[in-house]
Amino acid sequence: MGRIAIVNTTIINEGKRFKGCVIIKGEEIEKIVERVETVKQYAPEHVIDGSRLWLIPGVIDDHVHFREPGLTHKGDIYTESKAAIAGGVTSFMEMPNTNPHTTSLELLEEKFRIGAEKSLANFSFYFGATNNNIDQIVKLNAKEICGLKIFMGSSTGNMLVDNEETLEKIFQLSPTLIATHCEDEQTIQKNLEKYKLVYGDLIEFHHHADIRSAEACILSSQKAVELAKKYGPRLHLLHLSTAAELNLLNGDVPLAEKRITGEVCIHHLWFNNSNYAELEWRIKCNPSIKNESDRLALINGLKNNLLDVVATDHAPHLVNEKDNVYTNSASGVPMVQHSLLAMLELSRKGYFTPELVVNKMCHAPATLFRIDKRGFIREGYFADLVLINPNRPQLVTPENLLYKCGWSPLEGQTLSHSIELTMVNGRTVYHNGKFNESIKGKHLNFNVL
Repeated sequence: MGRIAIVNTTIINEGKRFKGCVIIKGEEIEKIVERVETVKQYAPEHVIDGSRLWLIPGVIDDHVHFREPGLTHKGDIYTESKAAIAGGVTSFMEMPNTNPHTTSLELLEEKFRIGAEKSLANFSFYFGATNNNIDQIVKLNAKEICGLKIFMGSSTGNMLVDNEETLEKIFQLSPTLIATHCEDEQTIQKNLEKYKLVYGDLIEFHHHADIRSAEACILSSQKAVELAKKYGPRLHLLHLSTAAELNLLNGDVPLAEKRITGEVCIHHLWFNNSNYAELEWRIKCNPSIKNESDRLALINGLKNNLLDVVATDHAPHLVNEKDNVYTNSASGVPMVQHSLLAMLELSRKGYFTPELVVNKMCHAPATLFRIDKRGFIREGYFADLVLINPNRPQLVTPENLLYKCGWSPLEGQTLSHSIELTMVNGRTVYHNGKFNESIKGKHLNFNVL
């Protein structure tokens, strides 16, 4: 395959914005130049005009649930990676609460086989901790997987790790980054029983924020941080949803040196508890969407580097699994197709800059997880690239959704940007609604210090 040149585009990368051209040879970025005249000496076979468009690195989503194996009526690696690609997400890290749970080395290898066969994006998979698989955890290869997932609060799949002795051993012995879902189970169950006494199963959805409360989150997050400080593993706190949890993080340490890091998800930046009245089950997720003061604190946490990465926690369920009474309504929202566009919309509204969006969605996940040669527009790096039209709005409708579940909490929203092109490993896999599925994504590799 000959060289490709993307010319006359606005490159947003590493905190800078400039006009330039990118030369791609094979899977990698060969050269970045400012003058289009310079491109001719590389004799590209194909030239992509990036005029009036923005070029950014591909988004790396460190937190998705693509439901394969065993739950593929909701979504699968092919359908959800296709939606991701259409949204500018070129790499993802998928969670272990599938069926069966990814809690043995054999099941982990099977997921990697499925990813290589089906995924249009680059991929990695978390290994799942349980109360009794420490013998498997100690055998994990940190160069080959993104991390170990611990559910310190039960959620979809009920993989709760609640044995104190086991938690101590996991934090002491894990050879890889530990990523935690932090909600205190005793607090949640106590709150749920209180509301069931009053409402039975007909609890109003806005009480989700009271049942899966800020207190439940901070109690569990504090425990995870205490264990990390005691034993020293890298700890990544997933989907933080409260202002109080930001006090556990340090924004003054460079990300590459941090031992404790924090993630925030799009829905916790976009919605607040006033949205339950209209959207009800559509925004029921764990941890819950909370107050406007929490939402604004999370946005500020991004700006002052207390929060390190933005992800989706993409979690598809069918409408008939969601649209039920509160106690029978599944928790989770599908977001991966519009995560980048939603963040750019928040940027247009003045909450932060496009440069911050690129930092937190592209650069920072690569740095935090120590991903090899991705997340930046740099010579010698894989050509995972996205062209964005900042002036072509799109309305989110069921008809243009690619999720197998067929719905989105953003339906009816007009987003002011659109994805024109997505390139993975030097190949254009998406261009204005059309896909090239002939080449699949690659297994992510990690640079372990």
